[in-house]
Amino acid sequence: MKQGIHPEYAETTITCACGNIIKTRSTKRELHIGICNACHPFFTGTQKFVDTAGRVERFQRRYMKKK
Repeated sequence: MKQGIHPEYAETTITCACGNIIKTRSTKRELHIGICNACHPFFTGTQKFVDTAGRVERFQRRYMKKK
């Protein structure tokens, strides 16, 4: 390997929006993520509806008309 061209590989803290903190190693010191294994519906077995500006209702109205 060539000397002096590789980034520094150090201890990293990954912080999720739910408050979960994961320690690992990376080239960045801190990472902020929106979803992790502690709050993802696939891993928790729960489903959350995140409705932004009535998109779910608009989708349901649009497709209920066709039936």
